[in-house]
Formats: sequence, structure tokens, C-alpha cells
Amino acid sequence: MSTAESRPEIDPELEAEEGPDLILVVDDDQDIASFVEFNLKVQGFEVIRARDGQEALDLMETHRPDLAIVDWMMPRMDGVELIRRLRAEPLTSALPVIMLTAKSMTVDKVVGLTAGADDYLVKPFDNAELIARVSTTLRRHKDAREVSPLTGLPGNARVRREISERMRLGGEYSVGYIDIDRFKSVNDVYGFDRGDEFIIALARSLQRASAHTGKPSIFLGHIGGDDFVFICAPDQVLPLTKRTVTDFEKVADELYDQPDARRGFIEVPDRRGNKQKAALVTLSIGVAQATADGRRFADPRVVIAVASEMKKVAKSQPGSYVAIDRRRNDSE
Repeated sequence: MSTAESRPEIDPELEAEEGPDLILVVDDDQDIASFVEFNLKVQGFEVIRARDGQEALDLMETHRPDLAIVDWMMPRMDGVELIRRLRAEPLTSALPVIMLTAKSMTVDKVVGLTAGADDYLVKPFDNAELIARVSTTLRRHKDAREVSPLTGLPGNARVRREISERMRLGGEYSVGYIDIDRFKSVNDVYGFDRGDEFIIALARSLQRASAHTGKPSIFLGHIGGDDFVFICAPDQVLPLTKRTVTDFEKVADELYDQPDARRGFIEVPDRRGNKQKAALVTLSIGVAQATADGRRFADPRVVIAVASEMKKVAKSQPGSYVAIDRRRNDSE
């Protein structure tokens, strides 16, 4: 594994900032609906209201709320039936729902939870409980939604939040961006199922390397395909990447058909049917760093963009390679 330092041009692939969460409040009691709306807006949420289940379904045609607070007892369509309808529709099947009700008996809660409610608020409730349950349900839903089903690692939004937290704390940190060189050739020759095995192998290699790198704990993220991110202390970068490369290359060799592994390449057909040689996979790793005597960042998207640029530098080098950005400030 080789390493290098570079000063690439930055061309951030900026992602849209997440706006405030939109909460749908469904309740025919306008005093309660107004109370809930006011307190949610004070906390920075956006709110839309419906007076019953049918009106809520109509609103769903033009709005995509992040969470719904649904009263049980309503005219035309009650809360339980509304939740059942939401769960039956693909676009709303995963919408988190908090049931708002005066029913406190266990059997009533079971009915609501069986219908698909994520949580309960029993009237009367106070503002602190309302905000706590809304925030907790949203966070739990977002965390579950952001986890890669293939690797079990968190995705893009969680990565950005983790970088933002490192910025807020003001300490030193490094962000690494990793992908598999010549991964497409694996998919082309062996198919996507085998390609997934290579992705899982990289995730496990990162996890094993992180476990042996010591404290502080290292954050790992899977942002899609064969692209991974790690966030760690600057002095952890080289031990982590060295162990990851060694572990992954060993496991990857075993994922190839043995004749291909022995000769050190696979034959990939081009568009004309001619076979081209593709070397076995390696890793390209780009690293952005924030240090006390070096560079600082004000936007997590810029950190990711710098790490991505450094990954391009790493890809221009043979074999597994780590390229580290060590500019002292944004103007250099």
C-alpha cells in the first residue's frame, strides 16, 4: 500500500441541505390540533393539519410528511383505519405514525400498534412529552432508513451528521473515502451477486481493522455501491488503512475463481466481444483532514468533496493507494 499527499482542485458535489421535518397532524379537535401545531413549530418543525383520516389521505396527494400524529377517534375515517390505509400504500407504508388518543387500556394500544402505529401519546399530555416522542420517533426512523441493507452500515445522511458533529466539537479528525478499483470488471464477469460479496468483504475488512486500531472509536459508513467512508483521528488513518488493505486483498483473492486468482487477472469482454485483461481489485483511499495546525472545514459537504478528490488522486496510482490532503487552509 502506498500513500501520498496532494493539493487537488476542489469541485464539491454538493448535496441539498436537509430542510425542517414536515409533520402531519390529524385531529378533529381543533384546540388540540392547534396546541400540537404551535409547539411543533416552536421547535422548528413544519406542520400541516387535517381534520380526519380522509382529509389526511387527500393531503398525501400533494405533500410528503416525515411523520404523522394521528388521533384515534375522528369522523368519516378514524385513526386506526387511516394507519391501515397508509401502511397499504407503497408511498406511505414506511411513514412513522404516533397515535394520539384518550384510550389508555393495554388492549387499545395493542389495536393501534397492530394497525401500524410506531408510538403512542395518551391524552392529556404535556409539550415536553410531545416533542420527545416526535424527535425520538423521527430519529429512530431515519437511522433505520439510512442503514445499508447489504452491509448494515449507515449511509449518506448519517455520514454528514457525523462530520457535522466532529466540526461542532472542534477537535482533529480525518475523513476517508474508499472504493474498489476495477469493481465493474467483477460485476461484468461474475455478476452482481459476486459483486455484492466483494462489497460485503470490504465492509467486514473495515470493521475488523477498526476493531484493532484502538480508541477513539472509528465511524464507518456505506454511501452506496462499493463506496465507503471512515471518520477517525488523524493518527489512526495509516494503521486503519494498512490493515484494511491487507485484509481485503487477502479475502478478495478468495472470491475470484481460482484460475483467475492464480494468474492475477480476469478477462472482460468488450462491446465487440474481444476479451480485455483486468487486474485483480485493489483499493483507492482519499483522505481529508482537519488538524489544529492545518486545515479546518465549515461544511461537511466540502470535507466529503475533498476526500473524493483525493480518492481520484489515489486512483491514478498503481495498486492500493492512500492519498492524504494536508493543505493548511481553504485558500492554499
